[in-house]
Amino acid sequence: MPADRLPAQGDRELTLSSLRTARRVAPATGHRSGSLLRSSLWIVSVACMAAALLAGPALRWVDDRTRWELLGFGADGARSVLGVLSASLLTFLVFCFSILLLCVQLAGAQLSPRIIARVFEGRLTKWTLGVFTFSFTYSLAALGRVEDRVPQLPVLLAILLGLLSVALFLYLIQTTGRGFRPSAVLASVGADTRRAIDVVYPQPYAPRGGAPAEAPHTLPPDARSITHQGNAGVVVSFDAATLADLSARSGCVVELVPQIGDFLSEEDALFRVSGAGADAVDADALRRCVALGPERTLENDPAFGFRIIVDIAIKALSPAINDPTTAVLGIDQLERLLHLLGRRRFSAGVVPDPTGEARLVYRTPGWGDFVALAVTEIRLCAGQSVTVYRRLQAMVDRLLLVLPEERAAVLREESLLLRRTVERALADPQDRALAGVRDMQGLGSPVR
Repeated sequence: MPADRLPAQGDRELTLSSLRTARRVAPATGHRSGSLLRSSLWIVSVACMAAALLAGPALRWVDDRTRWELLGFGADGARSVLGVLSASLLTFLVFCFSILLLCVQLAGAQLSPRIIARVFEGRLTKWTLGVFTFSFTYSLAALGRVEDRVPQLPVLLAILLGLLSVALFLYLIQTTGRGFRPSAVLASVGADTRRAIDVVYPQPYAPRGGAPAEAPHTLPPDARSITHQGNAGVVVSFDAATLADLSARSGCVVELVPQIGDFLSEEDALFRVSGAGADAVDADALRRCVALGPERTLENDPAFGFRIIVDIAIKALSPAINDPTTAVLGIDQLERLLHLLGRRRFSAGVVPDPTGEARLVYRTPGWGDFVALAVTEIRLCAGQSVTVYRRLQAMVDRLLLVLPEERAAVLREESLLLRRTVERALADPQDRALAGVRDMQGLGSPVR
């Protein structure tokens, strides 16, 4: 464990404060509900369908009392317009789903399968489909009520909804085309990762000034083990405050064995419990504080954001795609994220009670973990791409200039490994010399 992650007494207080504010996350049921709302396309569409069925009678009631004759539609004309609108809106729905599926297929093949879930979380897609569903359902409802007297206000609203749907359809095509460019996807993942960093590592880094740090809290080998019961999945969230409260009431110390992002199978160790109240703690209550999902998410797992960006970069470097420019765009985002992380405190995962006694112990990635994740695979997959080597060297050198000295050892080690990789990959001395120069664009910009 790196020295800047060892829990000094001040870190314990900061950890407890941050958990009571930014790091407290919902238990399993709440997380599943939130994930369903974020990732489901059908919820908004079904809600809009129900709203359309309620809006139809309301508009007819208003029309009956106002007796609007604004448009002057006859029965045959109103039926013709509403029939064409309903058929066109159904076609829009089919086109939207076709475009969505095509974009998912292309993005998964060219960038990374890890961004597929992000497609279904887009608000524009959800609300565009919702407007189409509302318009289609409302047009059918209005068409069924065209009798001897034509309700002019419902027909007017159906026409306006049709025009709005056309505008949204065009806007969706333009936005979707722009949104799946590598630069846009990488920037979006980078922005979400920065928000996750603010949640997981909210405290700014401050040198300790040589003050001795406590050893990390470890539980004895004979601690009680509580295994996972239920379906296998990835740990995506846990309620740290509730876990600490449960352990304090039982008079024990609870260790969360997996960290966020780890895969958990049935009967795998989920907790280790020690102390006088280890046998009294409610195992089921502890399990309910941990949420599992089918895949990692970015909410409380900034390392997953690094994983997505690195996956996009190394796929771009594969012989089948051979797109070093996309890899450079990924390194741009990684440098920005490492710059942010390098100025944050990697406090140890120890949550104390009001008396200062540790009640919850958990693991989080450290500075070295993030640097290795950002650099290692891109370096090994760069092959003979001089562009990528130069951009990686520029990233490492710039981070050495702007980050505290305590962060430098890991970066210097990566710089040494990068030079060794270049020597192995490039046989020509001139190529090696060219690849050893730092360049923010990879190739083509002045050396800074």
